[in-house]
Amino acid sequence: MQTPFRVGKDHHHIFAYRISHAILKIKKKKRDECQLKRIDFEHGTVTGNILGAALPMLVAQILNLLYNIVDRVYIARIPEVGTAALGAVGLCFPLIVIISAFANLFGTGGAPLFSIFRGKKEETKAVCVMNTSFSLVCVSAILLMMIGLVFAHPLLVLFGASDTSMIYAYPYMMIYLIGTLPSMIAIGMNPFINAQGYSLIGMLSVAIGALTNLLLDPVFIFLFGLGVRGAAIATVLSQCLSAVFVMSFLMKKAELKVRFLRRSELAECKGYAQNIVSLGTSGFIMQLTNSLVTICCNNVLSVVGGDIYISVMTIISSVRQLVETPIHAMNEGTSPILSYNYGARRPARVRKTMMVMGLMILGYTAIMWGTIILAPGTLIRIFSSDAELLKDAVPALHQYFAAFIFMDLQYIGQTVFKSMNKKKQAIFFSLLRKVVIVVPLTYLMPYALGMGPTGVFMAEPVSNVIGGSVCFITMLCTALPELKRMEH
Repeated sequence: MQTPFRVGKDHHHIFAYRISHAILKIKKKKRDECQLKRIDFEHGTVTGNILGAALPMLVAQILNLLYNIVDRVYIARIPEVGTAALGAVGLCFPLIVIISAFANLFGTGGAPLFSIFRGKKEETKAVCVMNTSFSLVCVSAILLMMIGLVFAHPLLVLFGASDTSMIYAYPYMMIYLIGTLPSMIAIGMNPFINAQGYSLIGMLSVAIGALTNLLLDPVFIFLFGLGVRGAAIATVLSQCLSAVFVMSFLMKKAELKVRFLRRSELAECKGYAQNIVSLGTSGFIMQLTNSLVTICCNNVLSVVGGDIYISVMTIISSVRQLVETPIHAMNEGTSPILSYNYGARRPARVRKTMMVMGLMILGYTAIMWGTIILAPGTLIRIFSSDAELLKDAVPALHQYFAAFIFMDLQYIGQTVFKSMNKKKQAIFFSLLRKVVIVVPLTYLMPYALGMGPTGVFMAEPVSNVIGGSVCFITMLCTALPELKRMEH
C-alpha cells in the first residue's frame, strides 16, 4: 500500500518538482522548435518565405551538384586516361538523368498537391499523397534498377559509346545502378520535407550525401586505385547516407509522417497516384527530353566532331548544371509557397510570389550570362585543364549559352503551371522546347545546313528563344486572369 503524501513541506517539494518539470518541458519544446524551425507559408512575408525556402535549397542544390560534378573533376584528372574517361562517364548521364527523372516524377509531382491540401487544411489527404508518392518511388526504383542492369550495355551503345569509351562507361553505370533505390528516395522524398517548411532539414539531407561523396571520391579513385569504379562506389555510398537521413526525418520527426501504403489503401489512393503522375509529368518530360537531347547531341557529335567533342559536350553540360542550380533552387523554393497560397485562395500572395521569383531569377541569370561571355575559360578549367579541350570548348560554350536568359521564361512559366496544378500546359511546353524544337534542329543544322559541331551547340539557344517566350506569354494569359477571378 502506497503511503499518502503529507501536507506541508512534502507538498511544497511536490509543487516545486512539478513546476521545474513543466519548465523543463517548455525548454525542451522550444529547443525542438528551434531545431526544426519551419517557414510559415500562411502569415510570413512573401519575400521572406521565398528566401527562407530558396536559400537553404540553393545550398542543397549546390551541394547536390557535387555528386556528379566532383566525380567529373576527379575523373578528368586520372593520369593518362582522364579526358577519355570524362567523355565516357558523360555517356552515362542520360541513364542517370532518367533515374532522377522518375524520382522527380513522383516527388515534384506529389509535393505541390501535398502543399495545396495543406493550404486547404486537409492534412489526411496530404499524408495520403505523400505515402502514395513514397510507394511509387520505391516500386519504380526496383524496376528501373533491374532493367538497367540487364540492358546497360546496349543502352550505352545507343547513347554513342565506342569500344574505347565502353571500357570506362560500363563499370561506372553498373555500380551506379546498384544505388538506384537510395538515390530515388533521397531525390523523390526531399520535396516533402521542404513542402512542410523544414527547408534547413531538406538542405542538410543533401549536404550529408554530397560532402560524403566529396570525401570518398579521392579515396576510392586515387588511394584505392579504382578509377571510374571508385567514383561510382563513392556516389552510391553517399546516396545511401542521404536516403537514410531523409526517411529517418520523415518517419520520426516531421509534422506529417510518411509510410509505405497498405494493401487496403491502394484503391483509395489510385486517384492520388494519377494526379501525382499527371502533375509530375511536365518535370519528368523536361528531364527525359534533356536526356534525349544529350543522346542526340552525342550521336551527332561522334560523327561530325569525334570523341573530343563528346568530352566538350560533357563539360558544357557540367557548366550548365553549375549555372542552372540556383535557378532550380529559386523555382523549387517558390513552388510550395505558390501552391499553398493557391490552395488557400490568396491570389494577391500568389501574384506577388510570381513577381519576386521572376525578378530574382532574371537578376541572377544576367550576372551568370555576363560571366559566361567574359570568362568562359575560368568555368571550363573547373572541369579540365586539357589545352586541346579548352580550344574547342570556349566557342562551343559561347554558342550554347547565346540566349541563356530566354530559358528563364520557360522555367518561370513551368513553375507557375506546376504549382497551380495546370498539368496540360506544363506537359505541352516541356515537349515543345526539347522534342519539337531542339531534337530536329540537332540533326538539321549540322547536316542539312552544313554547320557541323556548331549546329549542335546552336540548337539550344534557338529553342530557348522560341519555347521560352511562348511558355511565358501563355502563362501570363492564363494564370493572371484566373487569379483575378479568384478575388471576386
